[in-house]
Amino acid sequence: MPLPYYVSPEQMMQDRAEYAKKGIAKGRSIIAMAYGDGVLFVADNPSVSLFKISEIYDNIAFSGAGKYNEFESLRKAGIQHADVKGMMYSREDVTARSLANGYSQMLGTIFSQEMKPYEVELLLAQVGETPDRNELYRISFDGSIVDEQRFTAIGGRSEAILTFLRKELSEQCPSLKDALILCHTSFERVSDSKPNLEGLEIAVLDRNRKGRKFRRVLLQEARQILE
Repeated sequence: MPLPYYVSPEQMMQDRAEYAKKGIAKGRSIIAMAYGDGVLFVADNPSVSLFKISEIYDNIAFSGAGKYNEFESLRKAGIQHADVKGMMYSREDVTARSLANGYSQMLGTIFSQEMKPYEVELLLAQVGETPDRNELYRISFDGSIVDEQRFTAIGGRSEAILTFLRKELSEQCPSLKDALILCHTSFERVSDSKPNLEGLEIAVLDRNRKGRKFRRVLLQEARQILE
């Protein structure tokens, strides 16, 4: 009788991690950056109908890199969680930190117990009443969370983008125009071809808006901002 094939737990986890990283590396990058009036999201996304950046709740935004169907299912789960919690308790109880913890548990369970891990990275942002109260969280495929400050990036070439931003971004909080220029330049520096505004998906969490803070920045407005 042949013996069953044995793989050590360490090797199994390493193989799963490599598999997930390869899938994420194929995806396009997304940047989130705090600016004077809120948080800017910019995604390298030529599609006009499949969004990578979305609203989760009044002042919370979500973005995902990697397999679209996987982070889309996570986005819907986050919206349902936020709606239920907001109705059962209060809208103020729905925070990016609680959502990040929920996503961390979900992705961690999938990574450790399922045959195939999710090939996704997630980014959550919550705009605060003041710039120092903004929250940025990056959640990896294995459920690990990183609490970011001022800016972060996920997706294929995120490490190269982060290296560039650490060198170029000053300590002072940038304006929306300067933040958008920096994000656009970051994609130019790490891309084989020069991206244009038509190939970027742009959205903001604007603390000056009443009620829902999330809004998309359309192409014409983006051009006006950069003038």
